[in-house]
Amino acid sequence: MGKEIITTISPITGQPLLTREGVSPEDFSSIVEKSNRAFSTFRHTHPLRRRQEVVGRALEILSRKSDILAKELTEQMGRPIAYTGSEISTAKLRAEYLLKVSDEVLQDSPGEEQEGFRRFIRREPLGVILVIFAWNYPYLILINSLVPAILAGNTLLLKPSPQTPTVAEHVVSIFTEAGLPENVLQTVHCGTPKTLESFVSHPDIRSIAFTGSVSGGIAVQRAAASRVVPVGLELGGKDPAYVRPDVNLAWAAENIIDGAIFNSGQSCCSIERVYVHESVYDDFLKEAVKVLEGYKLGNPLDRKTQIGPVVSARSARTISEHIKDAEAKGAVNLTPESVFAEGVRLGEAFARPELLAGCDHSMRIMTEETFGPTIPVMKVSNDEEAVRLMNDSQFGLTASVWTKDTETGERLAERLEAGTVFVNRCDYPSPDLAWTGWKDSGRGVTLSKFGFEAFVRLKSFHLKNYPELDK
Repeated sequence: MGKEIITTISPITGQPLLTREGVSPEDFSSIVEKSNRAFSTFRHTHPLRRRQEVVGRALEILSRKSDILAKELTEQMGRPIAYTGSEISTAKLRAEYLLKVSDEVLQDSPGEEQEGFRRFIRREPLGVILVIFAWNYPYLILINSLVPAILAGNTLLLKPSPQTPTVAEHVVSIFTEAGLPENVLQTVHCGTPKTLESFVSHPDIRSIAFTGSVSGGIAVQRAAASRVVPVGLELGGKDPAYVRPDVNLAWAAENIIDGAIFNSGQSCCSIERVYVHESVYDDFLKEAVKVLEGYKLGNPLDRKTQIGPVVSARSARTISEHIKDAEAKGAVNLTPESVFAEGVRLGEAFARPELLAGCDHSMRIMTEETFGPTIPVMKVSNDEEAVRLMNDSQFGLTASVWTKDTETGERLAERLEAGTVFVNRCDYPSPDLAWTGWKDSGRGVTLSKFGFEAFVRLKSFHLKNYPELDK
């Protein structure tokens, strides 16, 4: 049987862009063996200080290559070229924070003092880590696992999305140039779920970090269930926003729409449903229309373009199905025609931003992850109704409250069932805070000081002084 050929389809043109050869289960075992051998030496020859130096050099190289990496991102996943460079710079900033706290996080934790004893807890690396990461923010997602895992002394196998295959290759090359020993980082391409499941179930994989869909995460979890191995899951979202009546509506509309449609809405923490107090509902919609009139859908390789295609024609069809379902159940489409731009229908993956009024929870667009540039809006009568509806979801990644009364905003946020809650902000994983999903949005933590815990195991040392028996 021949090798699996993985083809990346351009979201801009709908045509094949590049191909990669998939790794077979047999080849994967050989790759894991190399990673294991590298681990046996790397953890000892590269103490934390040396690992920190390698990561620091890699970040500088990453920054120097920003323009090349940004252009490839636009070509492979469709985000406008005006914005892809910021992913590289943000990835660097995120990594620098993790680098900064690594001394504190990875140092030994002392036990209680007692004469004649020394006790402490050490964080030791696990071994070979399999990182399976998505296409929508590939450098940011990868940094979440890569930096703490390397700093902790592990070796990694990077499995990129078939949509953005060059990301892992570039990162391996960059870290090699920075001085990382051979086989500490390796790329494994894979295009079929069955093959990926064989990777996950390999007995020498010591931890799995997965970012992607709920169905994909459940499949990974199932494949790993035959043995005891940690699985971190960062999955989907249906993140809500609530607009209280005291807020400046023009300001709120501008920020909420940006949080809903940036990157064509293809973020796990994009705003996917908006609840607006009935007293300002109509005025909010008017402001939202004004904001959308300033957006243009266009070719992402044009620096003037704000909204490019979604990742695939299949994704565009799903978005269209959600919109049609909502309209059939009474939603009113308020999208200004001006967001269409002539001459951009290069492929089938272009989906314009859509503003839908009169939405409710009978509609798929309010309950299922759309992962597209949609702004479905529902009227609520008070804070209580808003909180109830915001929590009425299988997902729980982020949620936001928009209000001048930040104390009330905080009290409402305390009641929201989400791993991250915002007041007057949205769509921003802060590197110093835990990034974690509740409900079907995931399991485990990345970022912050707690983001290292998935890549270490605790070892307790209980040392007693030798008694003076020979006196």
